Amino acid sequence: MAAERMAMAKALNSSLRKALESDPKVLVMGEDVGKLGGVFRITDGLQKDFGEDRVIDTPLAESGIIGTAIGLALRGYRPIAEIQFDGFVYPAYDQIVTQLAKMHARSLGKVKLPVVVRIPFGGGIGAVEHHSESPEALFAHVAGLKIVAPGNPADAYWMLQQAIECVAPVIFFEPKARYWDTGEVDPAALPRPVPPARVVRPGTDLTLVAYGPTVKTALAAAVAAEEDGVSLEVIDLRSVSPIDFDTLQWSVEKTGRLVVAHEAPVFFGAGAEVAARITERCFYHLQAPVLRVGGFHAPYPPARLEEEYLPGLDRVLECVDRALAY
Repeated sequence: MAAERMAMAKALNSSLRKALESDPKVLVMGEDVGKLGGVFRITDGLQKDFGEDRVIDTPLAESGIIGTAIGLALRGYRPIAEIQFDGFVYPAYDQIVTQLAKMHARSLGKVKLPVVVRIPFGGGIGAVEHHSESPEALFAHVAGLKIVAPGNPADAYWMLQQAIECVAPVIFFEPKARYWDTGEVDPAALPRPVPPARVVRPGTDLTLVAYGPTVKTALAAAVAAEEDGVSLEVIDLRSVSPIDFDTLQWSVEKTGRLVVAHEAPVFFGAGAEVAARITERCFYHLQAPVLRVGGFHAPYPPARLEEEYLPGLDRVLECVDRALAY
């Protein structure tokens, strides 16, 4: 199969289709994933082709979805559970934290839980609270879970394939504002490992780290900065837990400066862990404090204020300018 240009939504759909074709133990389950094909049509056509026993419309009960997925995994299946929106995951948080994340350790490694929890996350679609949140730090703090977020269609395809094949539970955050962004996807190519983080644009003056929806913003910032003679190295983190600190260290030792951008609130966000670890590792290489730019420590605002809340191009560039001013 040759490389094809497709939207991230199509890449995810193709990845799910490939998994369902390859392994009869793979199941897709969630609210409206079957007949409707999902709110964002990520599962469009799958129930028609694979049947109601493998693409399952569930009740509106997130705790029940995850609890059922855990039971299926214990019986040898590989369930892919969709949480319809980021803000709907909290009823399932108990199941994820107290059961899904701990059964492997509790059983001294004898119990495998190959469960993927897909969660559309982030803003940029003009939706209200509970539909535009970024709760990745709540899950990254929990040992026993892998937390990943693709930033482009090719990564979305391959990272989902790898998540499904993983014997440990994976929380797979999909940047809903990027569902319609297009890129080259080659299902026959060699998969990209997760981690490491990936340098998506080399640079020399400052390292700009992002993941999920902010990768596109970071790349736009690098293009804008280049017009002013500033060379930004953009790194797509890809995995929030574990984090590939080696790649970040290598970059920061070269550039001497680091800015971390994400849509989640800066307070206790993933950027705080990156800042702390890189400060520990690269203290004598840093020419400026590690700076962070992201959402505010406040509930997600109404749609008319969304652009002020999210770290857009201007706010990222302002943070870059602050780091370069030291």
